[in-house]
Amino acid sequence: MSLSQAHYIVDADGNKTAVVLSIEQYEQLLEDLHDLTVVAARRDETPISLKTMKHRLS
Repeated sequence: MSLSQAHYIVDADGNKTAVVLSIEQYEQLLEDLHDLTVVAARRDETPISLKTMKHRLS
Protein backbone atom coordinates (compact mmCIF):
# COMPACT_ATOMS: atom_id res chain seq x y z
CA MET A 1 0.00 0.00 0.00
CA SER A 2 1.30 3.40 -0.89
CA LEU A 3 0.46 6.48 1.09
CA SER A 4 1.44 8.72 -1.81
CA GLN A 5 -2.22 9.74 -2.18
CA ALA A 6 -2.57 10.69 1.48
CA HIS A 7 -3.51 14.28 2.21
CA TYR A 8 -2.15 16.01 5.27
CA ILE A 9 -3.85 18.64 7.37
CA VAL A 10 -1.43 21.20 8.74
CA ASP A 11 -1.65 23.82 11.44
CA ALA A 12 -0.87 27.50 11.03
CA ASP A 13 2.86 26.76 11.42
CA GLY A 14 2.83 24.11 8.69
CA ASN A 15 3.12 21.16 11.12
CA LYS A 16 1.25 18.04 10.04
CA THR A 17 -1.59 17.41 12.49
CA ALA A 18 -3.76 14.86 10.70
CA VAL A 19 -3.94 12.71 7.60
CA VAL A 20 -6.81 11.92 5.25
CA LEU A 21 -6.74 8.45 3.68
CA SER A 22 -9.03 6.70 1.26
CA ILE A 23 -11.34 4.10 2.79
CA GLU A 24 -9.31 1.42 0.99
CA GLN A 25 -6.04 2.63 2.54
CA TYR A 26 -7.64 2.90 5.97
CA GLU A 27 -9.09 -0.61 5.80
CA GLN A 28 -5.73 -2.00 4.66
CA LEU A 29 -4.01 -0.36 7.63
CA LEU A 30 -6.59 -1.88 9.99
CA GLU A 31 -6.05 -5.31 8.42
CA ASP A 32 -2.28 -4.96 8.76
CA LEU A 33 -2.67 -3.93 12.40
CA HIS A 34 -4.89 -6.95 13.07
CA ASP A 35 -2.34 -9.27 11.43
CA LEU A 36 0.46 -7.84 13.57
CA THR A 37 -1.67 -8.29 16.69
CA VAL A 38 -2.23 -11.96 15.85
CA VAL A 39 1.50 -12.48 15.22
CA ALA A 40 2.36 -10.87 18.57
CA ALA A 41 -0.21 -12.97 20.42
CA ARG A 42 1.15 -16.19 18.91
CA ARG A 43 4.83 -15.35 19.32
CA ASP A 44 5.35 -17.80 22.18
CA GLU A 45 3.39 -20.71 20.67
CA THR A 46 5.27 -23.89 19.91
CA PRO A 47 5.36 -24.54 16.17
CA ILE A 48 4.03 -27.81 14.78
CA SER A 49 5.08 -29.74 11.71
CA LEU A 50 3.18 -29.69 8.43
CA LYS A 51 2.54 -33.41 8.88
CA THR A 52 0.90 -32.79 12.25
CA MET A 53 -1.23 -29.99 10.86
CA LYS A 54 -2.40 -32.11 7.93
CA HIS A 55 -3.33 -34.88 10.37
CA ARG A 56 -5.33 -32.44 12.52
CA LEU A 57 -7.19 -31.16 9.45
CA SER A 58 -8.13 -34.58 8.13
